[in-house]
Amino acid sequence: MQNDKSRLLRILRDKSLSYGHFILSSGKESHYYVDSKLTTFDSEGVSLVGKLIFQIIQDKGVQVSAVGGLTMGADPIAVSTIIAALKRNCHLKGFSVRKEAKSHGKRRLIEGNLDVTDNVVILDDVITTGASTIKAIEAVREFGANIVMVVALVDRLEGGTEEIRKFGYDVDAIFTINDLLEPSRLKEANSRDESPEANSVGKQGVLRTESF
Repeated sequence: MQNDKSRLLRILRDKSLSYGHFILSSGKESHYYVDSKLTTFDSEGVSLVGKLIFQIIQDKGVQVSAVGGLTMGADPIAVSTIIAALKRNCHLKGFSVRKEAKSHGKRRLIEGNLDVTDNVVILDDVITTGASTIKAIEAVREFGANIVMVVALVDRLEGGTEEIRKFGYDVDAIFTINDLLEPSRLKEANSRDESPEANSVGKQGVLRTESF
């Protein structure tokens, strides 16, 4: 399992981690950005994510019957986790929480397989402020299912985990941002930001506004 975690870390660093000058949806500035979907929509990357998250759930020893979170960050993670569980002869259901309920049909806010009797793990890709995770928590609680824990791919360590824990749930992450960051590259990004070419940073050489 440690080999799987080391391999996933390499994939995240290679595909998802950018250094530069980024403005997050919260308005905060950051010298790094984690575009997790470049990993969770990679065949090897998402396979490892599901395998490691299912292992976290098993290690906790909690009874779980369904996993899911806010679309779209949690969607590939949920699918991969239920596939990983099936390979271990464990049947989990998966679901997705919409950002807004459908305006037609059954007008669902939650899609997929979820019952009020389920014990649920809320999933997320990156926890920053915790807002997307909390939105999923609120939707599942209103639905009536029982949430037992929260698991994320990456915790940026910016207070989101603490906000989620206020709801009374344990929060685990495969990695924290400290696992991903390479000090030498972060120092270089900081120095660029102080130079006259401060905006010429990031993977594409531009100042980017990203949402998290």
